[in-house]
Amino acid sequence: MEKTVSGNGQPEQPGRRRMLGFLVGSGVMASLASFVYPILRFVLPPQSGELDADTVAAKANELAANAAKIFRMGNRPGILIRMVDGTYRAFAAVCTHLNCTVQYRQSEHDIWCACHNGVYNLQGGVVSGPPPKALEQFEVHTRGQEIIVSKGSRS
Repeated sequence: MEKTVSGNGQPEQPGRRRMLGFLVGSGVMASLASFVYPILRFVLPPQSGELDADTVAAKANELAANAAKIFRMGNRPGILIRMVDGTYRAFAAVCTHLNCTVQYRQSEHDIWCACHNGVYNLQGGVVSGPPPKALEQFEVHTRGQEIIVSKGSRS
């Protein structure tokens, strides 16, 4: 059996070669994983997480008139607005332009996206700015002391 000799004339130990092979192989595998993972994330759609059931958005009398609250609707935020007359409206709180979270402006009585100054009216329609379409509107019901928001669109 021949012994391999390193560049300095000393016999090379098999442990070093095995370790070097392991490190190189691990590096190659990690590089392949870093290329394949983003491709798989792009090709395979994420699980929805959307809830078809009703969502409790707030407790009755939690919101004063002309106030709003952001709540969770499935895996997206929703916005519940209590109008001046005491009725409620609910929308997806995601701007239709670049998916920024919108907010209610009490003084202007509108829904505003701070990302690019998009403005929606209280029916969810676009007033100004870059949003291409209206906000998705949800149905609002009262059940006991809870304000319930459901996915069905209002007419």
